[in-house]
Amino acid sequence: MRLHLASKANRSARGFIVIAVLWILAALSALVLIYLTYVTNTAVVVAGSADRVQAEALLTAGVELAAYQLTTLKEGLLPTSGTFNARVGTGKVTVTFRSEAARIDLNAAPKGLLSGLMIGLGAAPADAATYADRILAWRAPTEAGDDDPENSFYRTSGIAYLPRHAPFPASEELWLVSGIPPFLIERMVPFVTVFSNLASINILDAAPQVVAALPAMTPENLQSVLAQRGDPALDPQSLIGLAGEGATLAGSKAYRIAVAAEFGAARRSQAEVVILLIERGEEPYRVLSWRNASDGSTAPQRASLR
Repeated sequence: MRLHLASKANRSARGFIVIAVLWILAALSALVLIYLTYVTNTAVVVAGSADRVQAEALLTAGVELAAYQLTTLKEGLLPTSGTFNARVGTGKVTVTFRSEAARIDLNAAPKGLLSGLMIGLGAAPADAATYADRILAWRAPTEAGDDDPENSFYRTSGIAYLPRHAPFPASEELWLVSGIPPFLIERMVPFVTVFSNLASINILDAAPQVVAALPAMTPENLQSVLAQRGDPALDPQSLIGLAGEGATLAGSKAYRIAVAAEFGAARRSQAEVVILLIERGEEPYRVLSWRNASDGSTAPQRASLR
């Protein structure tokens, strides 16, 4: 009987040891799986970070190259637009630059140019004139305080803010101007700027919608301007007569640069950057706006590049 009990106790002890060993092996397997997951996730994060760093470097290089081309030319010879490709290390950048004079400046454009753009984008003429007045009132300084009619308009409309009564800091602030339909603002934003500081638009580089906004522009003259401005043998001054008041051949010190970077296994990144050329100073240019096409973010306050 004692031998039988001893044998049974030994079997129970061995069974307990086997179960303990199995638990330990299971725990070790779980730890190995957790470690492999951590290593895999770390590798993915590191690879993603490396891609972002490389993309950022290529986009910055594209902006630098465009700024270099513009700042090494004499002021009278500055092109108002252009495009080029460049190899940067193992990557490639495609750059297109255009003077901000190709857009309508919200802070400088007269009422006729603003309303003309809105009419071309689908607003009724009478409504477009009212919307243009709203824009002019938003940017106009005032000393009337509570008696200002535009302030009263916003209060009686139940809006929780008042007009800025100062220049637009960004085109997107157009969304805050009361009374303009959202669909119209959405259509306007690609054709306006706050960086040119010009009351006119460059007839050579402006989009057809912007050229059509000129107060004296007729459909016939619009077709002539669009057809002739691509002719290298044409005297550009002849287009001014067709376009009428508000047209110019001059550019702006501000340039909008579209940069597309290609690197690695068909990886691609894009950015739209607005820079201001500086005649004198330690920096040849200043970044006014930086928009990454991947996430749509903007960074007007981004540090200047040299």
